[in-house]
Amino acid sequence: MIGDEARPRLVLIRTGRGARYLLGTLVTAIVTLVAAPLLCVPSLATAWAERHRRHAGALLERPVRLRPPALVRELAWFVIQVVGGLPVGAFALLCLGNLLLTLAAAVGWWAFPTSDPPRLLLLDVPVDSWASALTVNLAQLLLLTALTVTALPLLARAHARCCLAVLAPSPVQRMAARVTELTRTRTDVLQAHGAELRRIERDLHDGTQARLVAIAIRLAVAGQSLPQDPQTAAALVGQARAETEEAMTELRSVIRTIYPPVLADQGLAGALRTLTTRAGVPTRIDVGDLGEVPAAVEAVAYFAVTETLANIARHSRATRATVRVTRGTHVPHDTHGGAVLAVEVSDDGTGGADASRGSGLDGIGRRAAALDGTMKISSPPGGPTIITVELPCA
Repeated sequence: MIGDEARPRLVLIRTGRGARYLLGTLVTAIVTLVAAPLLCVPSLATAWAERHRRHAGALLERPVRLRPPALVRELAWFVIQVVGGLPVGAFALLCLGNLLLTLAAAVGWWAFPTSDPPRLLLLDVPVDSWASALTVNLAQLLLLTALTVTALPLLARAHARCCLAVLAPSPVQRMAARVTELTRTRTDVLQAHGAELRRIERDLHDGTQARLVAIAIRLAVAGQSLPQDPQTAAALVGQARAETEEAMTELRSVIRTIYPPVLADQGLAGALRTLTTRAGVPTRIDVGDLGEVPAAVEAVAYFAVTETLANIARHSRATRATVRVTRGTHVPHDTHGGAVLAVEVSDDGTGGADASRGSGLDGIGRRAAALDGTMKISSPPGGPTIITVELPCA
């Protein structure tokens, strides 16, 4: 959920990304047209198409996985790139160029010769006075700005969708990729499960078990000392009692890392509300009707919100955050039906969040992938940051 004051900045960011994508598309289309004979080489064709496919995926904020080469699709993309990329790229260049020229005419008309003043590009009216610069020229500037802000992001996203559709892998390739991905995520789950078991065993062995041994020794000594020295026996029993309380505290700590007790006591909605009240930044929470959610999905959702709010407090310099949890039917991988739990955490911080740099986001992605879910990050420099985790919960 983005505040009203952040919307103009978001519009400018989207316009800038759309303009950069379309200008890059223009260059790509020209290179594709000029170097068409070289691009008939399969390896070069695949590398060139994949480069633009990654750019299209980045614009649409969609994960783009490596796909097997398909020369027919890549050649089809070359045709579409030239036929569609040249006009949309040229349109973006025309909009931006005219916008800069109009702005230059508005503030620098007096520098032009009086015999050849700058003329409005759309209305063909000379700009030869401050009156015309601040009226008709300003109107054209506003018109060009509105056209640029509205058209460029729409054209860029439409072209990117077309690019991804043409270069999309075949159903057989998608199935093979899904099998590979599921194999990898299941391997990650087994490795994480083994590491978790070793951690729990180490915590119990080094902490709780050692305290229980100490308690048993003290109670044994107290039993032997009781007939001859009741005061010493009472002191040992008191020490054993204190050790017992510490052992119970450590045991609760270990249990809390396995499954947070607050989930069992309050459910996911209540646990998240409790969590947001203790967040490092003011946080608003919006939880819809979730219905029955599997315990594993609840645990991952709770972990995702916990880790994300901790990152916001530590790194983002945000003044507020929002947590939104809904249940719908959107399918992350488009390969199976059923309900999906969507967790969205947003903030008004400085942006620049990147799962590849750690900070807990990579762990969220791995936990989501283990349940066949996805994590998406939108965090341009300057913000806002929106992290969305989708988990199947049928």
